[in-house]
Amino acid sequence: MHVTLRTAVAQPPAQVMAGFTRELFVALAPPFPRLRVLRFDGCRTDDRVEIELDTLVKRLPWTSLITDHGTLPDGTHFFVDEGKTLPPPLRFWRHRHLLEPGPNGTCVIVDALEYRTASPLLDALLYPAMWAQFAWRKPIYRRWFRV
Repeated sequence: MHVTLRTAVAQPPAQVMAGFTRELFVALAPPFPRLRVLRFDGCRTDDRVEIELDTLVKRLPWTSLITDHGTLPDGTHFFVDEGKTLPPPLRFWRHRHLLEPGPNGTCVIVDALEYRTASPLLDALLYPAMWAQFAWRKPIYRRWFRV
């Protein structure tokens, strides 16, 4: 299943890329499930991010590896995180972060994620929650990356 959200911000792509820090990662966390960052290496190839999701019933580990990062010829900066240890019911996770040049030195942050469970029906049922988790980021991105 694919989910894509776009958010225009006031800073240029290189500046936004530099702003993808542990502090931003924590700020982007939705209120539920609660997230605890165990490790955050950064957003470059081979960096690791390890978190624990607290569902109030159980704590679930999640480890992602940054599998690619760089700059495209059009000035788009990007990095890709892929889930290595995922909480149930997820079986596959790939999140492409694209920081596309916008007009007048601005940027459009594109969160393009792909996820799978064991069932296409469950994938579809999870879609609203996945969309909401990333829609939550839009006002945070705008505040974080205003001039």
